[in-house]
Amino acid sequence: MESEIKLIALDMDGTLLNSDDIVSEATKEAIQKAKDRGIHVVISTGRSLDRCREIAESLGRSSYIVTINGGEIYNEKFELVDQTLLEPKLVDRLWELREQHNVHFWSSTVEGQFNSDSPFEKEVNEYQWLKFGFDIEDDEVRQVILDELNANDQLEVTNSSPTNIEVNPAGVNKAAALLKVCERLNIKMENVMAVGDSLNDLAMIREAGLGVAMGNAQEDVKKEAAWVTSANDEDGVAEAIERLLTAQQ
Repeated sequence: MESEIKLIALDMDGTLLNSDDIVSEATKEAIQKAKDRGIHVVISTGRSLDRCREIAESLGRSSYIVTINGGEIYNEKFELVDQTLLEPKLVDRLWELREQHNVHFWSSTVEGQFNSDSPFEKEVNEYQWLKFGFDIEDDEVRQVILDELNANDQLEVTNSSPTNIEVNPAGVNKAAALLKVCERLNIKMENVMAVGDSLNDLAMIREAGLGVAMGNAQEDVKKEAAWVTSANDEDGVAEAIERLLTAQQ
């Protein structure tokens, strides 16, 4: 490790949270140790603020929170400081694909969260979209949709599980958001340790000075990481932080 780590970026699902959607005591203690050393600890998640705020608050004050894969960034007072929307014409095509293949979808919009089980109250394009998500069990159908989305250079296409697809505007990802956070804190990406498990973590793991994959991470993520920690059900985040703090003593 060449550069001193001054910021730890943590994905939530499959990383910070165990299978019970809980932050273990060991992980909480390790995060507090890092903060006591003056290291910023930033949640970097695909979730919206309303779905991560309670967990963020339970960990104590954070300088920034990256949500919706970088679609929104909030400061320590939970004030919005950065936001990037999907263009309506792109949303229209994503919705057409959802209708055409009759697959499960979910949305992150400025007006709230909607999905196949909680339908819209007005027309799809009347909302301000931040992210469009699909969850598709059928491998062939998922691949057909993925092929079209990946061919569109206006879209950033990732996932947070092997069966889903997450779509943000091109250039919106956790790495780009963390770069904005670093600029605000006057540090560099080489001073960041990023920990994650899914394709929506890949950009930050690649761009960070130290990229760490969870033991339960998708194989493509493990290949890009500097090293692999334990799984989320085995306090992998705590292990990664303790290893970092020991190296920087």
